[in-house]
Amino acid sequence: MVMLSASSLYERVSRVVPKAEWLTFEDDVEAIIDLKRRRNAVVLAHNYQTPEIFHCVADIVGDSLALARKAVEVDAEVIVLAGVHFMAETAKLLNPAKTVLIPDMRAGCSLADSITPDDIALLRQAHPGVPVITYVNTSAAVKAASDICCTSGNAKQVVESLGVPRVLMIPDEYLARNVARETEVEVIAWHGHCEVHELFTAEDVRQLRENYPGVTILAHPECPPDVVAEADFAGSTAVMSDYVATKRPARVVLLTECSMSDNVAVHYPDIEFVRPCNLCPHMKRISLSNIRTALEENRHEVTIDPAIAVAARRAVERMLAV
Repeated sequence: MVMLSASSLYERVSRVVPKAEWLTFEDDVEAIIDLKRRRNAVVLAHNYQTPEIFHCVADIVGDSLALARKAVEVDAEVIVLAGVHFMAETAKLLNPAKTVLIPDMRAGCSLADSITPDDIALLRQAHPGVPVITYVNTSAAVKAASDICCTSGNAKQVVESLGVPRVLMIPDEYLARNVARETEVEVIAWHGHCEVHELFTAEDVRQLRENYPGVTILAHPECPPDVVAEADFAGSTAVMSDYVATKRPARVVLLTECSMSDNVAVHYPDIEFVRPCNLCPHMKRISLSNIRTALEENRHEVTIDPAIAVAARRAVERMLAV
């Protein structure tokens, strides 16, 4: 692993992080670089992390699916998950012998909070024999009560891989409804929503087109279906990033968490990014300071009940095999 100095790393983010702000980050960046080396540690960061984390201290970055895949390949003793709690649990499920840390235990998720294993038991009673597909934005206990997991990047493939006429897809109602429009399989939804993506409206999309002529609008599939219908393209954060890289629109808006635009914009100085800034309060609980503290004090270590872990790991591994 190549370790760069904090001063040389600033060049990566100089277009989106003011120099004065960077000066407040330098000590933490230098300390994290040193701690990773000494502890044989890596930082996994979700696309919604701020640029100084995403581009300067993270070793592996991506959406939920990419982080789940790459977590299996990590050659380190310690994993720090710069993201929310369910992502840290997933990393632990796939690396049971490694130490997995989350810098702030309060980094939760409105989707994960919207459903419990008891809810799944009731759904199974109401829909006997119908397989349960659980979005990765859920607790390990909910994953353990399901048949297979999915992410926004592979939900349609997972639905169709089961070879059945009906599925339960939980907990994101909008993701389920958006997938249902793309498949012949009947998709039964739950009523959970992402507190960031549910804020976008179809009227927002129309207003963006009026205010920014020629803008290309990309929407996350956790957005309401009428927003996805009004957008030019919908996909996971990884797919949105790939779209920008290959299509190179002159002006683009990403209807998702605000830091995503900053992180993608770093690579494309020739593209204008319009930013309708909805922030995830949970993602923003992660900072350079508490990543540093996590490595210094070994906190907060993620543990999962072994009985839950076996079933939850099976659901995640089934997803990764699709």
